[in-house]
Amino acid sequence: MPKLIFINPNGDENSIDAENGLSIMEVARDHDLGIEGTCGGSISCCTCHVVIDKDWFPIVGKPNPDEEDMLDLAVGLTDTSRLGCQIEITDKLDGLRICIPEE
Repeated sequence: MPKLIFINPNGDENSIDAENGLSIMEVARDHDLGIEGTCGGSISCCTCHVVIDKDWFPIVGKPNPDEEDMLDLAVGLTDTSRLGCQIEITDKLDGLRICIPEE
């Protein structure tokens, strides 16, 4: 089971065991880490906006065009911003570092 490291806006880290096949949004929401996921993963909001650690971004990959359009509405957008609903947990993401931006 991959372990994900969520970093909240204060810099506190939460290490969470994540089940393969879930999204980052689902894991963060289920562990009350400050991610809403209002649209349920249909790429029609940006309440699951996360910032992927720059060393991990090449592994996670870039957003698709629909995701990029939604990210344009996110507060605190960075070069490594993604929507958590669009990143599926796999074993290759073990150790992934994810920052949760301030709302």
